Amino acid sequence: MGSKVVFTAMSKKRYYLKGHVAKFIFDRGKIPLNPFLCYDYFLLDTVARDKIREANFELISRCDELWVFGEISDGVLKEIFFAKEKKIPIKYFKIIDEPLEFIEINEKEVKYEPEALELLRRWKNAGKKARIS
Repeated sequence: MGSKVVFTAMSKKRYYLKGHVAKFIFDRGKIPLNPFLCYDYFLLDTVARDKIREANFELISRCDELWVFGEISDGVLKEIFFAKEKKIPIKYFKIIDEPLEFIEINEKEVKYEPEALELLRRWKNAGKKARIS
């Protein structure tokens, strides 16, 4: 006992890597909590994504760390801001496709999907602290 629990955040575009990400975390002596393994692909789109995101926030609040894999989507961006508000440590990983590899990077090196960039722009233009809702 005593292993840290890591919530895995990644874009739905990287859904197919869910098992590889879980193994990567297990190999580092930690316990992965991967929402795609918990809910499949948003419960096959039978549950509103906002409800899934609320559940993810609850799970993140119970984890020791948040690890972000690949490009940041708008949903992952909200998870990052939630973790920051809760002062949960965050690590970022770039994904190399062939051969598959996860490389730790710093926050300034992350790449964003267009929807996440738009969300960041809206928050900045509103002159408000980034919100998770």
